Amino acid sequence: MIGRPGAPGGVLWDLDGTLVDSAGHHWIAWRDTLAAEGRPVQPGDFANTFGKRNDEILRELFGPGIAVDWIERVAEAKEQTYRRLLRERGLEALPGAFDWLGRLRASGWKQALASSAPRPTSTPCSRRSPSSASWTRSSRPTRWAGASPTRPLPGSGAAAGPRPRQCIVVEDAPAGLEAARRAGMRSIGVLSDHHPTLEADVVVPSLDALPEAVFEALVAGR
Repeated sequence: MIGRPGAPGGVLWDLDGTLVDSAGHHWIAWRDTLAAEGRPVQPGDFANTFGKRNDEILRELFGPGIAVDWIERVAEAKEQTYRRLLRERGLEALPGAFDWLGRLRASGWKQALASSAPRPTSTPCSRRSPSSASWTRSSRPTRWAGASPTRPLPGSGAAAGPRPRQCIVVEDAPAGLEAARRAGMRSIGVLSDHHPTLEADVVVPSLDALPEAVFEALVAGR
């Protein structure tokens, strides 16, 4: 058992690189968009910025002095390209993703997405997979927590949402795990090629390697 039905806990899921394998789509979208701007980018540049917001990525690649309107235009072009790739090619869920989403929901845990990607991109992203036409109702998180786990987990009201110490952030990027720590939340780090080392309460090579009772144990402080 993950926890009793109605367990007073919540899980904030990162999307890209944690639940779905979207890195390839993002790389192609950045490569093609920046090439059209005459600013080629290398795979290593992308790897170092994966998991950050578009404006942060562009400033890191091209310096803090680039124009805001250029950032907005290029970021929107990149997202349009990414969404086209998503429609054409779909996405694969990462190992263990469907299983944990469904099991946690069945056990009464509140779940939400917390992604650095713009919501128009992340919403369809969370619904598409070539291995199944959509995330099933029994597994898909139905709430949106925005771009940072520092926000409370959405609920039917302020009193309904779990407190920070009852929330667990599942992330593959250092920035998200640091935000969880600052918010007073427990964390699970999922390793990847982009981030082969992470600091979190629990670190695993993939979601299907998570111990059976890890979510309940983290909320209980064990």
